[in-house]
Amino acid sequence: MFNSLEEGKQAFLAIYDEYIKRQGSEELRAYLLRSDFFRAPASTRYHCAYEGGLCEHSVNVYKRLLRCVRGEYGEGWEERVSHESVVICGLLHDVCKIDFYKSDFRNVKENGEWVRKPCFVREELLPFGHGEKSVYIINSFLRLTREEAVAINWHMGGFDQRARGGDNSVSEAYAKFPLAVLLHVSDLTASYIDEKRSQH
Repeated sequence: MFNSLEEGKQAFLAIYDEYIKRQGSEELRAYLLRSDFFRAPASTRYHCAYEGGLCEHSVNVYKRLLRCVRGEYGEGWEERVSHESVVICGLLHDVCKIDFYKSDFRNVKENGEWVRKPCFVREELLPFGHGEKSVYIINSFLRLTREEAVAINWHMGGFDQRARGGDNSVSEAYAKFPLAVLLHVSDLTASYIDEKRSQH
């Protein structure tokens, strides 16, 4: 967990600036800085459900994905997956959550008394799905490879609403694109092992 929003932002940008070099990366970086990305939570009440949580989660997923890719492919891992791809998938998989949460209040019972507490609620301004929305946003700035796009699109795995509705494309995606499997596993391990979860 970062000690401040600024620390989280600088950690994210240091990784982004070192590895993402393709055309459009500067425009995407500027968009992230203009948006609420570095202040937003990662969820309303699960993992990283606090200000700056989205940035923190993104850095955690990048670190997990780097570990997964190195573990899977060994010493020559960059011959199979570029470090740039790892950074793009890890840091940017959840840009769909930009302008997705807003601050609100809810009533919570504490010691038999109702207390008004701050919280985050969803406010979807661009109803484009989840992983597919991240792909749409990123591709409007820089060109994703097919494997990156599939990995980001299906990073939710069986939790994705399309899969829960009976779409089996996620299985085909995982069979054809190993990076998609590794990103999903990294997202899960970051969310459930590395990150503080709300008690509500």
